[in-house]
Amino acid sequence: MAKSKGVWLLATLLVLWSYRPSYVGWDGLGANITAGYVQLAGTGLLPLGVLLLSYQSVVGERTSGSVKFIVGLPLTRTEILLGKIVGRTAGIAGPVSVSFLVLAGIGLVNHGLFDPLLFLGVVLVTLAYIGVLVSVAVSISAVAKRTVTAAGAVFGVVFLPFLVFWSRISTVIYSQVTGRPVNPFDPPASGPLFVLHRLSPSGAYNVVSNWVLGVGNSASTYSSVLSELKPTISTNALVVEATFQPGTVPIYLHESVGLLILLAWLVVPFGLARVVFSRRDLV
Repeated sequence: MAKSKGVWLLATLLVLWSYRPSYVGWDGLGANITAGYVQLAGTGLLPLGVLLLSYQSVVGERTSGSVKFIVGLPLTRTEILLGKIVGRTAGIAGPVSVSFLVLAGIGLVNHGLFDPLLFLGVVLVTLAYIGVLVSVAVSISAVAKRTVTAAGAVFGVVFLPFLVFWSRISTVIYSQVTGRPVNPFDPPASGPLFVLHRLSPSGAYNVVSNWVLGVGNSASTYSSVLSELKPTISTNALVVEATFQPGTVPIYLHESVGLLILLAWLVVPFGLARVVFSRRDLV
């Protein structure tokens, strides 16, 4: 995987995608805006690339017939799936880490010395996010019987609803269930609404990376959070500090819960896929 042209193309595009200097970012983070660029790498392009590079991992081999060789090895089905997830994650994480080093160099030249531990923290969260996305894609690949089915599920069930449009979908769900319309520019101080926004992998990733960056408690990107916290600017970002009064924030909105959500996205799809994959005749 690390020798694949696709993963190196992704790593190259990530540098162009992520380097977005802004006044609000510089005002809020100073030289540590370089770490913010790593978070931006985790939005949009990175999830799309990871899913593209992973959704054929099992179903593709089943279609080509090469899965017969793997099944013939002294490995359990669980070990096969784990091997696919670990291998794909490592193969993608290596080149992507190179793109982060390039961003670090660009940031160092243009913005000056940044906090290396903070930068490393955001990088580690992003690499963990890659592992989550690989787990989801490989799990779908293990369950699907055809490549086109896996592609449809990855993009129609995961990428579009959970990684692109989830903020809108979650607001609609909240309004339909509670009967309370939500103005995203003046949201209610509702714990369930904020929880819904961070239940997607991307939302949980933003919560945790914002926690590391120290910009605020939100499922939106750091630049949106910093903008929302300015007294003269209103955005559609749901930021805990801008909505809840001190002492009224529910404990389940703590940023550490974002880690549990990411863990759930890592484990639950794998667990379901393991059950189906273990019972299926692959030959």
